[in-house]
Amino acid sequence: MIVRRSSNPIRVGTVTIGGDAPIVVQSMTKTDTRNIPATAAQIEELTDCGCEIVRLAVPDMEAAQAISAIKQNISIPIIADIHFDYRLAIAALKAGADGLRLNPGNIRDPEQITKIVRVAKERQAPIRIGINAGSLPPASKPYPSIAEHMVCTALEQIHLLESLDFDLIKISLKAFDVPTTIEAYRAIASKILYPLHLGITEAGLPKAGIVRSAVGIGILLHEGIGNTIRVSLSAHPCEEVKTAYEILKCLDLRQHGPTLISCPSCGRAEVDIISLAESVDRYLREISKPIKVAVMGCIVNGPGEAKDADVGIACGKGKGAIFKKGKVVRTVTEKDFLNALMAKVKNVLNKQVRVPQQSKSY
Repeated sequence: MIVRRSSNPIRVGTVTIGGDAPIVVQSMTKTDTRNIPATAAQIEELTDCGCEIVRLAVPDMEAAQAISAIKQNISIPIIADIHFDYRLAIAALKAGADGLRLNPGNIRDPEQITKIVRVAKERQAPIRIGINAGSLPPASKPYPSIAEHMVCTALEQIHLLESLDFDLIKISLKAFDVPTTIEAYRAIASKILYPLHLGITEAGLPKAGIVRSAVGIGILLHEGIGNTIRVSLSAHPCEEVKTAYEILKCLDLRQHGPTLISCPSCGRAEVDIISLAESVDRYLREISKPIKVAVMGCIVNGPGEAKDADVGIACGKGKGAIFKKGKVVRTVTEKDFLNALMAKVKNVLNKQVRVPQQSKSY
């Protein structure tokens, strides 16, 4: 069982981060924020696939002011991503941003930060101190590692915000290098009680980026570290959200949408398991409820190997066994593999929906 690190809860709009709250899944839009319809549409896409907080790039004043109109068309909180110009942070807050991400490597003037904090405090908008290994402020002394430089920079920024009587703080310490990221988060986790936002920055294209993110974020989550996560991929942001939930599901930290269990296939398989699993996966993408579905290539061991699946099929030559929680409930011919499995999935999902309705009637 994972024992999560203690942290003080904060609120970003309607979403609680830290404390006993579930780990929150975030992403970032990849549209031009100044294009209000396109940005609002992408946020709605993200909301539909489970994103709970979204970050927007704010490169100029037009983008900051666009937040007001964007918020009228969405239902999840917005974080304004600010670099270099403190006035954009203030404008974004006044336009309705629910929180800020500030990079201490790019906004360093204490007077400018003081002006930002004054408005954030008025609006009860949290600030994420977003440390990136590639954009650290100049070091005032030599550090034994990049991770230690990252941690010291974060602590200096925390002390500045605390000196301004501001404690709606979230921290991130991201690097592309997984060991550096892990070292930084481990080092700061015991020094503060503020929530931690996890991520591997610039993780790359999905094939490598998903692996890199799963390793880095997964190790930290397994150690109980982390309150929000964002998977940074060179892909549509919904891919980031789906990957984030897969990481959480693997660690039994959250359940969101279906889980597909499928054997890798081997010389014992007498049907095309890979094609069948791909067809099942396409169907499951349209489902938002949690359910475990198994596609196995061995009719003898399949139900036992995937006995925790809600529904599954174990395929043999010309026929397959549909099973539920490891118990065979039906045998079908090869031409009916997909349709029979999907019919059973629908049956299980319908029963899941009906149970709470019955309980309310008593």
